[in-house]
Amino acid sequence: MRWGGIFDIPAKKIEVEEEELRTQAPGFWDDNKTAEIQMRKIKALKRWILDYEEVESLVEETKLAVEFYGEEMMTEVEVDVAYEKALTHIEDLEMRNMLRGEADNMDCVLKINAGAGGTESQDWSQMLMRMYLQWASANNMKATITNLQEGDDAGIKTCTIQIEGDMAYGFLKGENGVHRLVRVSPYNAQGKRMTSFSSVFVSPLVDDQIEVVVEQARISWDTFRSGGAGGQNVNKVETGVRLRYQYEDPETGEKEELLIENTESRSQLGNRENAMRLLRSMLYEKELKKRMAKQQALEDSKMKIEWGSQIRSYVFDDRRVKDHRTNFQTSDVGGVMDGKINGFIKAYLMEFGGKG
Repeated sequence: MRWGGIFDIPAKKIEVEEEELRTQAPGFWDDNKTAEIQMRKIKALKRWILDYEEVESLVEETKLAVEFYGEEMMTEVEVDVAYEKALTHIEDLEMRNMLRGEADNMDCVLKINAGAGGTESQDWSQMLMRMYLQWASANNMKATITNLQEGDDAGIKTCTIQIEGDMAYGFLKGENGVHRLVRVSPYNAQGKRMTSFSSVFVSPLVDDQIEVVVEQARISWDTFRSGGAGGQNVNKVETGVRLRYQYEDPETGEKEELLIENTESRSQLGNRENAMRLLRSMLYEKELKKRMAKQQALEDSKMKIEWGSQIRSYVFDDRRVKDHRTNFQTSDVGGVMDGKINGFIKAYLMEFGGKG
């Protein structure tokens, strides 16, 4: 198998050698942040090479399986298993190859907000939070809840999750939008079927090397007592911070207040630093969104990506989860709620490629 024209593995091997030479320069580790970025770059390149070599190995195994089947040394079922395994890895590699946007390789911030509907929508938001946490764990990504507001009776009103891992933003950017739940609600005394909505917003987590202008004069701070578990002092010391940023669009002059709350750290200073990092990510995401809109306007034949539109329905009674953009659907509702959403992610990326 030779895919040099698609993945250009020989070029990537040469690039790894060149990048590793840079790590041998005197004083390389004097600047830890720059050094870490360089090491992540090398790790990402090596990942491509290892994944490609694994696919080559699986294709060869499939060829051998076909030969063994002809000699009656393997069954047809065993050949099918080998073929499906190779095909899955090939599709995964093709999918990753589509993630070439400038932010695709970044970590991301995922925020879930409950829609109207009280307890039912808040419960739905908590289910979505668990789904994404499970997905992150299954895909070897680190997920940290940086802010959480519990519901009045059950569930959550809002949460913010920081997800770190290989191409986290690239994989999750298609989750932007409204997620709709249809089920017989345990919170409805009449046992009626109810519809609930929660919105999901995903933005790239800005790296320290990317220039984002933050005007200090537009920032104001509040502090509050953090809630939830964490010891006797958690409700007595004002460690939680609330950042308000008076944003003004440089092109349209439109004004908007950006609100960020952070309770991740037990220290106010730590939460301030985290809040500032999230602000920079939001500002970067706004610029990225403008570029997306300009690119999309040039392609009227393509489906317009509306960040606030309903993208997916989860119908529990009918055992069906369907994405309205790609028409991909599955009857494995339990698996989806346990974080098995790669089928939806793959369908989105295969259809819309590197957009977004």
